[in-house]
Amino acid sequence: MEHVHLAAEEDDLYSGYNDYNPTFDSEELDNDAGFQQAVRTSHGRRPPMTAKFPGTAIGGRALGTSFGVESRFGSESRLLKSRMPMASSMGRPMTGAVQDGAARPMTAVRAAGYSSAMTRGSTFDPLGQSKGPAPPLEGKSEDTPDEKVKILEKKVNDLIEESCLAHGHGDLQLSLDRAKEAGRKERALVRQREQSGNADHINLDLTYSVLFNLATQYANNDMYAEALNTYQVIVKNKMFSNAGRLKVNMANIHFKQKNYPKAIKLYRMALDQISNSHKEMRIKIMQNIGVVFIRMGQYSDAITSFEHIMSESPNIKTGFNLILCYYAIGDRERMKKAFQKLICVPLGIDEEDKYIPPNDDTHANLVIEAIKNDKLHQMERERKALAEKFIMTSAKLIAPAIEATFAAGFDWCVDMVKSSQYVELANDLEINKAITYLRQRDFKQAVETLKTFEKKDSRVKSAAATNLSFLYFLEKDYDQADRYADLAMTADRYNPAALINKGNTVFVKKDYEKAAEFYKEALRNDSSCTEALYNLGLTYKRLGRLEESLDCFLKLHAILRNSAQVMWQLANLFEMLEDPHQAIEWLMQLITVTPTDPQVLAKLGELYDSEGDKSQAFQYYQESFRYFPSNIDVIEWLGAYYIDTQFCEKAIQYFERATLIQPTQVKWQLMVASCYRRSGNYQKALETYKDIHRKFPENIECLRFLVRLCTDMGMKEVQDYATKLKKVEKMKEIREQRVKSAREGSARGTRREGSASSVGSPNLVRTPPKAIVGTPDPVRHPPKKDSEVDIKAVSHPEPKHSPLLDQGRDSGHSSHGTSAKGERLSAKMRALPGSNEPYEASSQRDIDASYVDPLGAPMERPKTAAKKRNEDDDFADEELGDDLLPE
Repeated sequence: MEHVHLAAEEDDLYSGYNDYNPTFDSEELDNDAGFQQAVRTSHGRRPPMTAKFPGTAIGGRALGTSFGVESRFGSESRLLKSRMPMASSMGRPMTGAVQDGAARPMTAVRAAGYSSAMTRGSTFDPLGQSKGPAPPLEGKSEDTPDEKVKILEKKVNDLIEESCLAHGHGDLQLSLDRAKEAGRKERALVRQREQSGNADHINLDLTYSVLFNLATQYANNDMYAEALNTYQVIVKNKMFSNAGRLKVNMANIHFKQKNYPKAIKLYRMALDQISNSHKEMRIKIMQNIGVVFIRMGQYSDAITSFEHIMSESPNIKTGFNLILCYYAIGDRERMKKAFQKLICVPLGIDEEDKYIPPNDDTHANLVIEAIKNDKLHQMERERKALAEKFIMTSAKLIAPAIEATFAAGFDWCVDMVKSSQYVELANDLEINKAITYLRQRDFKQAVETLKTFEKKDSRVKSAAATNLSFLYFLEKDYDQADRYADLAMTADRYNPAALINKGNTVFVKKDYEKAAEFYKEALRNDSSCTEALYNLGLTYKRLGRLEESLDCFLKLHAILRNSAQVMWQLANLFEMLEDPHQAIEWLMQLITVTPTDPQVLAKLGELYDSEGDKSQAFQYYQESFRYFPSNIDVIEWLGAYYIDTQFCEKAIQYFERATLIQPTQVKWQLMVASCYRRSGNYQKALETYKDIHRKFPENIECLRFLVRLCTDMGMKEVQDYATKLKKVEKMKEIREQRVKSAREGSARGTRREGSASSVGSPNLVRTPPKAIVGTPDPVRHPPKKDSEVDIKAVSHPEPKHSPLLDQGRDSGHSSHGTSAKGERLSAKMRALPGSNEPYEASSQRDIDASYVDPLGAPMERPKTAAKKRNEDDDFADEELGDDLLPE
């Protein structure tokens, strides 16, 4: 290192580079005598001096470094220094060599594109662009075995990917087809490898992927036998590592097939092949085992599995299932302990307080606004909602069982919940306690329990007031219902259930415009509130705005596709709009939902009858009679139809049934006798008339027929019946004269009073309109028994649903249907023999058999707010439907 010299700041490192040495002037070599002599002699053929110069490890060209030659061969530095050629003989100094006490810097001439072969005046072209474009790459030949194998592998992978994507899009059949094709390609790939002699290099991962995907797609398409066979191929192959885990999938298939012993066996085999390091997977398998034991009714074995899970890794679902098992075996103390464990399970979610933005930090507000509704927060809310659902269901389940009374059980559950992280559920449990009172028909206790929430916070107060309003509405105490509806709206103006109940109380007072405003406000607060939309449609219908009502029910049908009430309302609206074809279409859709509803079938028969299609009308009337043989209107139509078609014998059975239904109506018995007479059975007709005379001795029609029959048959009783007929006719004349004179007297008195009062202000006397008697809504499920009536719908802290109330007859449509149908039937009844025909005694108007519309347009009552039914609840309460409550 003593020979290494560093350049001083004042030294010129690049000195000497511009010095011209004539030795390297190639253009003057022809005039250089010494050079020409050296070329012609042996001096020009001797090896160059650089061959002996030790600049490289093999004695080649000198290697220049910043440390000089001595830096590489330090031990021979003196010898090499003595042999170093002079600068005069070497031309310019060597790169990196030490000259005049200073190290000359390195250069890189070749990297810049220079070479010793370049001549003066040549173009600088370091990239070789002057040579033209590079030749194209040679394509790989696909005929080689390796290339064929690679192409097949790529095709198999593409098919597997297509199968998975098709399954993700819901196209299960396409997914299975792609999986099968991938299996065929993979087998062809194996044969290709065997033919090429590379059988030892089979891609086991690809084979596993193909078989696993195929088995999965078989299971998704419910082809369980094929799926099990494919899984069995994977499991039996020892070359597949960790294939034993697939026994869980096989056990799941056996569970779907309800082969529970085989499922438990496979679950346990999979559990044995999974190491303890996979704790979460083992817990899930044990949870499946417990569920299978519940399905088998072996609650003790299920309890063993669930208790182990709760001790190792507790979770909400397992805790709930454990409570169900304890409830099944009736162990009170263990139910309490399991409930305490359930409410202590950590959810692993953050507090909601962190999503409350501070007022002074703008950046923090933006961050909180961004994460307030992200996927993670949504997942946390779903997990919390699921936990609250399980806790509420468990409390409702065990409360009547853990104590002597259900009230004491609810109180214990409320105390436990108040001391846990679910404090806000305590009020909900109290409301459920009131609902339980409702199910037990203890309305007094239910009302008292709900009234205790009047001093609670706004949310609970609104829920309790909503339920109280609903209760009073059902009891027809509309003043109390209106008061509590106002209280619920004051506590929470955005509660749609409170607005609906308020609208209902206004609806029953016939202030339809105001009721529509409340329903619209409820829809603005909750656009998915089906009760508000239904009631709004009924309100528009009452107001005569049929098109707007039709729009409401069409929107509701898009939400509730299988709602029988909505379809009925649509059919009724189209009938009112004089579009019977659309009405028939909606009724046809309705009978696909409720095929055994007799009123719907009768309505279809009426519409077809109005269209002149007697055969279709008869078919639907006959079906209606088969399901409900007590509808007097259907019986009357069928009897008239058989009389019109000259089958009087078949009409007799219908009129006899009408006689059983209305034994005080003489017209049905007269129709039976008339059918016997028209069919030629005069003896039976005579007996029937005699029986009618015994029951109705003052009936003139019966006496006239008896006189005619006895006269024609030459019977002795003819004189007695003739005498009775005269007496009855005379009594009828006297009665009519008395009634007529009484009416004339009252009319004269009214005129005198009117003339006396005309001195003052005139008063118009108007008779009140007749009330239209409502009929039940034809779309009705069978009424529940007292023990089955579900009042749960009104007792949720935030009720969102309400059951439909019974619908009556619409006044405007009822009169139209009655008159039209009466005209149709009167035409049929005129087919009966008149008084001038044999064995007839009176005109048809005395035998009043006119039709009365059985269905008419239903008189609607608004729906009331109620709670949606909890889903996926093993021990849930009775199902909440949209059935109509009876009057």
